[in-house]
Amino acid sequence: MRQVMTKTMAANIFYGGSLFFIIVFVALTVHSHFYIVNTSTDSEGLTDSVARGKHVWETHACINCHTLHGEGAYFAPEVGNVMTRWGVIDDPEGPFYALRGWIDAQPTGIPGRRQMPHFDLTDQEVRDLAEFLRWADRMDTQDWPPNDAG
Repeated sequence: MRQVMTKTMAANIFYGGSLFFIIVFVALTVHSHFYIVNTSTDSEGLTDSVARGKHVWETHACINCHTLHGEGAYFAPEVGNVMTRWGVIDDPEGPFYALRGWIDAQPTGIPGRRQMPHFDLTDQEVRDLAEFLRWADRMDTQDWPPNDAG
């Protein structure tokens, strides 16, 4: 004998399933928030210099060409791990000098090559941007993006 689903049975399945998935969604949201706040972000390293560097990053729209942890345009290299790739992340002055040298060398003038425009940044702006990139490099991104080379 074949059993027919009643409206009450269908409503119970709908409401029960909806409640289940709402609970799963809320649990995953809480877990993600806990992870971001307590694990992945270096909130102690978030200094005024890092905040000013983020402002430089946003003001000059660096994300229009570069990616930062996989977010942004793919015209230029990923910079979320640039200080590690350059080998200067643990050197107190290394990030500033490496970034200053790179910015001063742009554009290279080589025809047919993608080139970074020359931004007329002050030493303080470069120092702050370097601190922002060093801070971003120290984030636990769980090896994302999968980019070992620049």
